[in-house]
Formats: sequence, C-alpha cells, structure tokens
Amino acid sequence: MMSYSDFPPPAHLPNNMHHSQLLIYLRLYAETFDLFKHIVFQTTVVSVRQRPDFPVSGQWEVETERTEGQRESQVFDAVMVCTGHFTQPHLPLKDFPGIEEFEGRYLHSWEYRSAEGLQGKRVVVVGIGNSGGDIAVDASRVAEQVYLSTRKGAWVVSRVGAGGLPGDLVGTSRLDKLLQKLFPSWITWMMEKNLNQSFDHRLYGLQPKHGFFAQIPVVNDDLPGRIISGRVLIKPNIGEIRGSSVAFEDGSVVDKVDVVVFATGYNYDFPFLPSGLLANSSHRLSLYRNVFPPGLARPSLAVVGFVCNLGAINPLAEMQARWATRVFKGLLTLPSEEAMLQDIKRDTSTLQNRFACLERHPLQVDHIPYLDSMAEELGVRPNLLGLLLREPGVGLRVLLGPCTPYQYRLRGPGQWDGARQAILTQWERVAQPFRTRMAAQPESKTRASCSLRLTLTLSGAVLLLTLYTRHSLSSLLSHPTGLLYKLYSPSETMWGWK
Repeated sequence: MMSYSDFPPPAHLPNNMHHSQLLIYLRLYAETFDLFKHIVFQTTVVSVRQRPDFPVSGQWEVETERTEGQRESQVFDAVMVCTGHFTQPHLPLKDFPGIEEFEGRYLHSWEYRSAEGLQGKRVVVVGIGNSGGDIAVDASRVAEQVYLSTRKGAWVVSRVGAGGLPGDLVGTSRLDKLLQKLFPSWITWMMEKNLNQSFDHRLYGLQPKHGFFAQIPVVNDDLPGRIISGRVLIKPNIGEIRGSSVAFEDGSVVDKVDVVVFATGYNYDFPFLPSGLLANSSHRLSLYRNVFPPGLARPSLAVVGFVCNLGAINPLAEMQARWATRVFKGLLTLPSEEAMLQDIKRDTSTLQNRFACLERHPLQVDHIPYLDSMAEELGVRPNLLGLLLREPGVGLRVLLGPCTPYQYRLRGPGQWDGARQAILTQWERVAQPFRTRMAAQPESKTRASCSLRLTLTLSGAVLLLTLYTRHSLSSLLSHPTGLLYKLYSPSETMWGWK
C-alpha cells in the first residue's frame, strides 16, 4: 500500500517493513531509476528566493550549505518543498502548570530513541497519537510503571487484519469507500463495533468522542496487552505538576514520577521560504489542492507530502509530484488565483466539518477521493467500467481489492506496462513473506479447482445469494470486501497448502 506505483517492493520483504528494510526499498528504487546522480546529500537549504525576473521566468535562487560550512547558490526552474510537517517539536509547557519545578526529567517524543535509562522508573507519557502509544508500550517493558495521559482518547487498530492479512489491505477498496460515502453513519458504527469486539475501548479508558473516520487512529498491536497486564495505566489530562508528583484532572495523583515524555505533536514552518509566501487559512496552509500557493505569478513552487490521511503517505506524495511536474512543464494549467482561493475555502470548510484535531493535522484528506481527483486531471484515473468490460479480472480487483498504487499506472501519462501484472499478483506478494514454513493442510480441507473458481466468478449472483444465506446480513455488510476475499483471495497453492 505504501509502494511507489511503478515499483512493487521485492516479494521477500515483509508486509510491514522495519525502517531498515524500508531504506533498502528506497535505495533499490533510486538505483533502478538511476536517481543517485541527481541527489546531493548532507546539504541544508538556507533560502529559496524568487529571481528578479520571476514573473517571466518563474525561476528560483536556492542557497545551500554543506556540512563543511560551504555555501552555494544555484538557479532552478522549479522547486518542490518536501519537508513534511514533522519538523518542529510542539512542546506546550504553558499548558502544564508546575512543569518548571518538576524534579524529574521531561522530553519531547522527538528526542526519544529507546527505553534505555528507564529501568525501574515511573514514566508519564502525555498524548496518545502513534508516537505516544509506541513510547508507552516500549517504556513499559522496563519501567516500574507507565501512565499514558490523554485528553480525548483514541481508536486503536491493529496491523493485523481479518484472517491475519495486513490490516491496511482490509476495508480499503473503492467499494468500501463508496459504501462509506453512501452510508457514513452506519459504516462508522460498524467499524467502531468491530474495533470494540477486539477490546472494549470504553472499558480500557480509550473511548474518544469523535467517530473513527474523523481522526487518524492509533496503530498499535501491543497497547491493549500492556493495559490488560497493568503495565500501562490510562489517565486523563494532566492538571498540575507538583515537585515529583503529577496530578490529573480527575483528582488522582501519581507520586515519585521520574520522567515525563510529551508526545504532543509538531509545529510546521518553512524558514527557508520568503515570509508570507505560504499563507494560512484557519489552521491549514492556503494551498490549492494542498500543493500550490495560489498567489504566485508563475506556478513553479509546489509543496509535496504536506498532508495527513488514513493510509500511506507515499502514494499521495507521488501523485502530487506527478501532478506538479505536469504543471511545471505547462502541460496542465492551474485555475485563476480567485478560483483557487475559492477552492481552498471550500476544502477548509469540508475539513472543519469532516475531521477533528485540526491544529495537529492541518491538511487531512480522504485517501482514495484525493488520489482520484488528482488522477482525473492527470488522465491516469483507472477507467473502471472499461476494465470491467474488457478485463473483468483486473476490473474486479480494482473495484473490490485494496486500492494499491499500481492502479494509477494502467493508463495515461506515465503508463507502466507492469501495472496490470502487479495488480493481478499483489496477493502472491502478500503471501510470499509468510512462506518460512509450509504448514500441512488439514485432511478435511479440499482445494477448489480452477474450473470451479472460474464458475463461481462468472456466477456472481448465485454466490451473493449463497453468501447471504450462510452469513448474517450484518456480518456480510460489515466486511464488504469479504466478497473479493472469497473470489480473489490467494489460492491454497499460493499459500503453500498441499
């Protein structure tokens, strides 16, 4: 799900990669497309300024500094700002009275590297985003006690989805998105119901006020286990700090606290850009399609990857970059400044109504609709109807399967000949890393023949009726991509069954 659209990861790499393995993938990508010769490492961008003839040329003068202190200025036809929004740790000490007199040590999650030094300590982690959850779990393995403080709670999801499949492959199809659009309240209720069947968020003190899709959830396999074993205790917001004691808003007090870790997010800034170039609209940057500043005389500067979403950032950033380069080349034209400002105003209103926690997630988007909107302009959005008519095998996988990035290389500029095969074999690559031991299949289980599978595919109506009679309506509709899994799940041979 996080791969580049024309470069599937090697099949032997795990579905959820360690950061060292992700680095291997990025290096392979750079080597395959011969990118290293275009990259200058260990270089800081000091400033990006418009050239005097910018209204005509659209050029930028970029000043850089090497690690040795040597500075250099170069002229570029276009600039992409790809620094993201995790650049400046947000440490709101004024919101925690008494922190200046705290007798222990406090730090931001950005400074946390490992649990070394926390052995036998009492640790308070403030904030329950993904960093806060990970740090609480990590510290709890060696600390005397960990307290996880949260103002609003959070929905917690696992990396492991139904049937042991990667969680981000389940419920991420175009059909799922269509159902969510048509029945938003019902789909949200079903999602929250399924999560609470894994563990009751209210019982565990994690139940938030917002719905599941209103904010990015916490992805953590271990947190429920650490809570049920008492290694992590969930607490409300901190009210006051007195010496080595931490008082919470519910009146409870924890004494002899040694360390406070603030997992309180990040601020964003672009100190190398001219002041005022990137204006704000409410809590968010004023960017057309979350990419282009609307006030430039020439659209030769783009902000790429400065978005949040329920899904991988890589496909979004890649699509933004593909779109931006077409604009740079003059192959696509942006609307007038007034039209772009009106579009930004509409998007801001939608953002405020749709999502929670705007300050920490200033540019949150819906994954598939955002990709499709940009792909439509690029001419690379998959022609679903055409695929279903011409190549139903591919079309059904595009409609019902996980929305993998390869879908955006089937047609149009940048079309990749391997996209079709990448979609057809994506389940094989999911299965490959599990083949470290071939488990024997129970004698009672028989394999469906290829002809039977083809018959079932062509007899979709009969299959739907059969599934309906064998499963309750709520169970079927709570997992709409279950139909795909039954039709197009990896075959027994693929999983190594004999």
